[in-house]
Amino acid sequence: MKQYVFPAIFYKKEDKYVVLFPDLNMATEGETMEETYMFAKESLRVYCSYVKKYDLEIEQATKYEDVCKKNPKEVVMLIDCYV
Repeated sequence: MKQYVFPAIFYKKEDKYVVLFPDLNMATEGETMEETYMFAKESLRVYCSYVKKYDLEIEQATKYEDVCKKNPKEVVMLIDCYV
């Protein structure tokens, strides 16, 4: 089993929370920050599982600090999964 870690940008949009993985061009949303975090973890796990299943490359993640610098007003977290 291998661990994959990607930075994710969380922000509030109207009455929901949205999380974006800029490296993967992937997003998900939830009603609360906690729910959105859990959806983000599951989305990342599913993405990495399919990429590994089809023998494709998982790109190198952008450094956390670089994502924070580009999005200073948003919450940036590192999300991990094991595949």
